[in-house]
Formats: sequence, structure tokens, C-alpha cells
Amino acid sequence: MIKVTFLKDVNGYFGFELSGHSDYAENGTDIVCAAVSSAAYLTANNVTDFFKIKADVTVSDGYMKLTAGKSDNLNHLIEGFYHHMLGLESQYKQDINVIISEV
Repeated sequence: MIKVTFLKDVNGYFGFELSGHSDYAENGTDIVCAAVSSAAYLTANNVTDFFKIKADVTVSDGYMKLTAGKSDNLNHLIEGFYHHMLGLESQYKQDINVIISEV
């Protein structure tokens, strides 16, 4: 199962962490993994490359974490990613678990 944790405080979203594999299908044909990975990389690239927000990004097999300083753009980007993940979670309940960690 893919666990997607969104990091949030009173000022909004400031990061996310993905871990695990969906095991929906074999490597290379797993549409759930592809959807989550694509959206995560799009979000991370928009944060760092398009909006030029300084962020700490860690990536390894089955894992991605992004954290950054607070900004309206960061909050909106991650909130959009959150809503996308909720949509995927509703379609693939056995494969994705979305959590908000409020600090």
C-alpha cells in the first residue's frame, strides 16, 4: 500500500511524504503507482523549478519526501496534490492511504 502523509500546520501545507508500493499490478504496468508517482514528481518539480521555492526533497525506491518553508504558492500546490490523492484513494482504497499530519 502507498501511504501519503501531508504535513500541515495552522498556516497550511508545508510538505508531504510518500512511502510504499501499491502492488496493484506488476512493475511497469502498475497504474496506481504511476499515477501517484507522476503527481508527486509534478508537484515537487513545480515547487522547486517553477515557483523556485527552496525545498528539501528526498527520493528513493518507494519513497519521496518534500518539505519547505511556508508560502501561499507551496500551500496551494500541496493542497492540489492532496485533493488529487483523495480522488485516487477513493478509487483504489486497497492501494492508497492518505493522511494529514498536523503539527
